[in-house]
Amino acid sequence: MALHRDIFWVGRQWAVTGAGIQAVDQRLRGVLDIEIARLWDDDLVRSRRAKPGVNAADFDKALTVARERFPESNPLVAQLEALGVIGAPVVSPAVPAMKLRAEGRLARFLPQWRIRR
Repeated sequence: MALHRDIFWVGRQWAVTGAGIQAVDQRLRGVLDIEIARLWDDDLVRSRRAKPGVNAADFDKALTVARERFPESNPLVAQLEALGVIGAPVVSPAVPAMKLRAEGRLARFLPQWRIRR
């Protein structure tokens, strides 16, 4: 996978991008990349760091830069969740759920619908 277009830091072997931590060597095809959502998963980080051929100092610097750039949780979101403002989505009883009734019928005989913009 090619490097993400937003590059924040580049080392010898690792880069911090808009997608997380990515290996600079594109022959690896993104096998060792760590996406933003998993930056704080210590087991994954340890497993990537223990791989043969990984420059540990460069990886640690990339991890530090990435964790500073993408904090674990947004404090505002954490406060809103604690207050109960953000929670499970409320399902409105006035809006019926969309049901697909096409079982057992041929698709070419079903009425067509389009979304107009």
